[in-house]
Amino acid sequence: MKIFEIREMATEEIKKRILEDQKSLVDLNFQQELKNLTNTAKLHSVKKDIAKMKTILKEREMQEAKNSKAKK
Repeated sequence: MKIFEIREMATEEIKKRILEDQKSLVDLNFQQELKNLTNTAKLHSVKKDIAKMKTILKEREMQEAKNSKAKK
């Protein structure tokens, strides 16, 4: 997933997607331990997507805090 795609998503949608990807990551790790995972690169890409989404959420939180301080 590209960073610009994540930026276009709503905050609630990002949070929902993070939860889904974290569940998927648990399943992928389980499959890898059982030697059933054929595409091991998927683990890395899911981890990176989660990190990107969390970064965007943090940026939005910081921007909201900055805007609320400016209004006071």
